[in-house]
Amino acid sequence: MRGSVSVAGAMVMALCAWPALAQVTVLSASRIDTMDLAQPRAEAMAFDAEGRILALGSREDLLRAHPGSTRVDLGDATVIPGLIDAHGHMAGLGMAHLTADLVGTSSKDEVLARLRAFAAGLPAEAWLVGRGWDQNDWPDTAFPTAADLDAAFPDRPVWLSRIDGHAGWANSAAMRAVGRDLAGDWHPEGGRIVRDASGQPTGVFVDGAMALVGSVVPDADDAAIERELKLAMDDAVAHGLTGVHDAGVSLREMRVYQRLADRGEMPMRITAMADGDSDALAWLCSEGPYQHPSHRLKMRTVKLYVDGALGSRGAALLADYSDDHGNMGLLLMTPAQAQDVDARARDCGVQVATHAIGDRGNRVVLDGYAKALGDAATTSDHRWRIEHAQVLAPEDLPRLAAMHVIASMQPTHATSDMPWAEERLGPERINGAYAWRKLRDSGARLALGSDFPVESVDPRLGLYAAATRTDAQGLPHGGWHPEDKLTPYEALRGFTLDAAYAGFAEAEVGSLAPGKRADFVVLAQDPLAIDPAGLRNLTVRSTWVDGKPVYEAPAE
Repeated sequence: MRGSVSVAGAMVMALCAWPALAQVTVLSASRIDTMDLAQPRAEAMAFDAEGRILALGSREDLLRAHPGSTRVDLGDATVIPGLIDAHGHMAGLGMAHLTADLVGTSSKDEVLARLRAFAAGLPAEAWLVGRGWDQNDWPDTAFPTAADLDAAFPDRPVWLSRIDGHAGWANSAAMRAVGRDLAGDWHPEGGRIVRDASGQPTGVFVDGAMALVGSVVPDADDAAIERELKLAMDDAVAHGLTGVHDAGVSLREMRVYQRLADRGEMPMRITAMADGDSDALAWLCSEGPYQHPSHRLKMRTVKLYVDGALGSRGAALLADYSDDHGNMGLLLMTPAQAQDVDARARDCGVQVATHAIGDRGNRVVLDGYAKALGDAATTSDHRWRIEHAQVLAPEDLPRLAAMHVIASMQPTHATSDMPWAEERLGPERINGAYAWRKLRDSGARLALGSDFPVESVDPRLGLYAAATRTDAQGLPHGGWHPEDKLTPYEALRGFTLDAAYAGFAEAEVGSLAPGKRADFVVLAQDPLAIDPAGLRNLTVRSTWVDGKPVYEAPAE
């Protein structure tokens, strides 16, 4: 590296003795992509000891303006604003490190092999818990059954969440632990118990029915939750994320976050969403929007679920699934229930963010928002959101822009779902699915994320999916429904400035400009100058929050 302080040396100094450094740091690079229209590019940035940006410009001008500054020269690197994932699940990401990982399994045999290996390290009485199976990736795409697990685990309860978190797979021991008869033709509200022709449960529970088994799985204690959150934050910053909108946080998890923030053990910013109509929402309405003094943690949003997921055929559709006649999916809240929470959130100044996948689910959300907000839908700075907005009827698509509703979308969902999504929806409805370009051109704001651990936490995969609409091998050539691609700039904006806007944080983060916080990522390549096919392979050299390094890639 060129300059008076190497990158590695500067980071070690910053981590070990930051108070002893000069009050101003001037950091230079081959290029700084600021995402600030007033000054889109620069070669240097000055920030103070508190991590506030003072100026951007040429290296010579900033060094002249700050003669006693610490100098950090990143050589041929590119600096971009810190990446923000607008929809992830931190506890789930951390838990994925502590439970059986079934992501990417190509058959039930591979699932069983991974489960046996993981179970070998468990106490005899412990439940075997895992996540990540997806029957759509197996030779037999039908839902699995308890019998598939019973031969290997006749006595140990097994509970496995599907990749999207909207279905669970139990063995017979787990179903016995529920303590009630699961046979018959009844279903919990907002859920479905998959049964055979004789009315016996097969072992798969969809959406609201998952709680029947999930409620008897032993809870994690506060120490386990803390470990999960710390593992997740370490994972996130290593991939270039400086912020995450944590979509569904219980009051208990929020208390753990607060303790971590009090101890200065949060290396990134968490925008927490209360987990539905819960004690977290009650606390939020009682106390008002919350922000920790460190500005690393805040909560001012409630996360609701109106329907299920497309992969488990739980997304609520206006007409039958094309590959499952008679099934229109599930509403997890009635329109009246959703409108009740919308109204209470409105009255206590809380932003609403609602999970909606199917076209019926999205319509229910839009209708509820319109009723709750009234004329304020088009005049107030409410920034209410639809999480996923995955399938929209043609007449509903322009409503988001008209009502100032943010589309919080996850590009990798499209490239994961494209092998089977059209089978679910048919050739007409698919045109309103994963419709990033149509939504953006309509005037809607797109906040982009991943929905980890449903998808990878790596935002580079989201940038790549948004700009190419292809899989890791670059297929299909030209992209799947390429008319809905975004440009690399638009994709990067979705993970920076527009994600910040969705969290009411655009005055602080999302772009690099004077007065904002020095949250940024150092890359080996310039994402706005390379072929979009290279976006998934960007090299993250380091991640900085408040002008201090929180991650450095190992030396090659």
